Order: sequence, then C-alpha cells, then structure tokens
Amino acid sequence: MAGGEYVKAAKIGRAVMDADVFVSLTHFKGHELTGFGGAIKNIGMGCGSRAGKTEQHSNGQPDIDGEKCRGCKKCLPECANGGLVFDEAARKMGVDKERCVGCGRCLGACNFDAIDFAQDAANADLNRRMAEYAKAVVDGRPQLHVSLVVDVSPHCDCHAENDAPILPNLGMFASMDPLALDQACVDACLAASPLPGSKLSDNLATPGFEPSGDHFANSTPESEWRTCLEHAEKIGLGTRKYELVRM
Repeated sequence: MAGGEYVKAAKIGRAVMDADVFVSLTHFKGHELTGFGGAIKNIGMGCGSRAGKTEQHSNGQPDIDGEKCRGCKKCLPECANGGLVFDEAARKMGVDKERCVGCGRCLGACNFDAIDFAQDAANADLNRRMAEYAKAVVDGRPQLHVSLVVDVSPHCDCHAENDAPILPNLGMFASMDPLALDQACVDACLAASPLPGSKLSDNLATPGFEPSGDHFANSTPESEWRTCLEHAEKIGLGTRKYELVRM
C-alpha cells in the first residue's frame, strides 16, 4: 500500500474494491481497545478480509491472571478464534498463543480485571494499522462518510451484551473526509457531559479514580485512540482540521 509503514499489501474484501464509489455509515461508540469506533475503524476493520482483520489485530496478546480469574467463562464465547482454553481441573482460563489474534474482546468481557495486554504498544499499532487499511480502501475513489453519534456505548457493537450510553445523543455527522469526521465526532463527545448511571459516570465517581479529561479513556482506561488520528493524518488519509456546519 502506498505510504504504508505497517501494512504493505492490505487484505480487503473483493466486493469492496470493485465499487466505483465508497459510502460508509457508522455507529460512533466507545471501544475497549481503540477508545472509540468511528469511520476509520468501521472502514479499516470492517472492510478487511478475515486475514486482514487478523493482520490488524495480531500485535499484542492477552495474559490472564490466575489469581483474579474466577472461572466464570464469560470471556470464552467472546473468542471467535479458539484463542481461549479453559482448564477444567484448575477452573481457570488460559490463552492459546498460537490461535489468539489479540482482538481484545475477552478483555471487555471480564468483570474481574483478570485479563490484560502485556504489550503496551499493541493498541497504538492496532490504531495505525486500521488507519492504513482505511486509506487502502478509500484511496482514489469518490467517497462519503456518515457517523451517528447516538447511544454511545462504552464498548464495541460486536459485544453480545449492551450497556448504558456514556454520553447524550449528539446527532448525525457527515463528511467526505473520514479523518475530519472522526475528529469532529470525538471533539463533540469530549465536550459533552457524561450520562448518569453509565460506566463513565460510575468510574468518575469511584473513590481514588484519577480522571484524564478524556471521556473515552475515563470510560475504558486501557484504551487509546489518539495514535489512530495522528497516523491517519501522517499517511495522508485526510485532515484533522474541519469546519462544522450545523443543519
């Protein structure tokens, strides 16, 4: 891929690349690894083939703390790759390093903080790969992107469960630049007030919790999103500068 630092040949679904015009419709929400899921994540991860999704995710892998693991198996159905193995004798979950793709869905499913990613750079590298995949998808084609900033859940929509929205509904945003769109959406979210009874407001009310001023990081402290937008601008996916026109 032209300009790619992490991805030299993006693996994208054929039908996506056969289209003359690219239009994306995204539900803007929180995410347990990438901070939020917006247009770039929807395009890069959503249009990647199965091998492409694996390539974007497969940098870091989780570790499971045996002392914290309760053996509840709640994380097990979240793994689509056979990367989790339950030890019936010990009643503890383990990770099959050969099959795990580092997607992080198990992390969001654990209520006991037993799962963690040992490699600190994993989220940042995932973000950069997503940006490069998104550029490979839209580069050189007419495009339009729409994001619905409503029911902003703390986790990705791929989770089987749901949770209370962390922020109020902010409306529909649209742009021909997916990077400008993500920046406008995240700016609007950071300027909004947390909703009571949400994971975000609960975290902020927890004694000893140190707020960062970032709603997405406060909702899921192990997540990180800035590297995605920074890298997207660096590789020429778009610009983070925008003019907001209200209608």
